[in-house]
Amino acid sequence: MKILKIDHLGVAVNSIENGKDFWSGVLGLEFEGDETVDAQKVKTAFFPVGEGEVELLESTAPDGPIARFIDKKGEGIQHVAFRVENIEEALDELKQKGVRLIDETPRIGAGGAKIAFLHPKATSGVLVELCER
Repeated sequence: MKILKIDHLGVAVNSIENGKDFWSGVLGLEFEGDETVDAQKVKTAFFPVGEGEVELLESTAPDGPIARFIDKKGEGIQHVAFRVENIEEALDELKQKGVRLIDETPRIGAGGAKIAFLHPKATSGVLVELCER
């Protein structure tokens, strides 16, 4: 598996509009745009930083994964995403190493990226996303 870089940090927020106040208004990061990913019950907003991004995540449904995360842990960093060269090969390698996966095969995420999540129980409590763009 070849990890190319940290692609983005996912931050769970109650409101992207309120989140923009800090990330753009205070820190001065450029707001790149938002997108709703209906299959994941989430609205995302991106703020580029160097070669990576901060991704704000707002739930679009009370039973969505981001709403459940915020209910349990409050707003804050929800995941770290690594860009990989070939997500299918990366998942195969992780399966062979016995790593517990949430996604056995990639799905489509924001911006049309192929994504897959590793289970936090396999990563010392950190939700890890692999993505290929």
